[in-house]
Amino acid sequence: MAADGPKKKILVMDDEPHIRSITRKMLEKFGYAVTLASDGREAVSAYRDALDQGSPYRLVILDLAVPCGMGGKDAAREILAIDPSACLAVASGYTDDPLLEDYTSYGLKGVIPKPFRLAELKETVRRLTSPADPR
Repeated sequence: MAADGPKKKILVMDDEPHIRSITRKMLEKFGYAVTLASDGREAVSAYRDALDQGSPYRLVILDLAVPCGMGGKDAAREILAIDPSACLAVASGYTDDPLLEDYTSYGLKGVIPKPFRLAELKETVRRLTSPADPR
């Protein structure tokens, strides 16, 4: 527990194990509780489980491109069908996907470019997890 209450929970989905590990370390350094998923199916399942337990994620960071599984776009669609108030951000190293230009029309709250830069990740996550919603 942080001094101001429970840690904010973040779910990170990425198909690359080293990116998941580094992202977890970065976010835990900032004081967040982090759960990892390797593809969209796993992320949707983890999100559903947390919601069912009354302990939803404050933010879900979804890798846009997952070659051998469900990617961020489809996972976002499924999570928003479960919980329209979910706070979702997409992470991508690609710059040519139309989703990145118009992410709000997909129900996303933000875009986090890869490779992650510590200060940029910290600020984006802080901004997305700070609204009035106390999750």
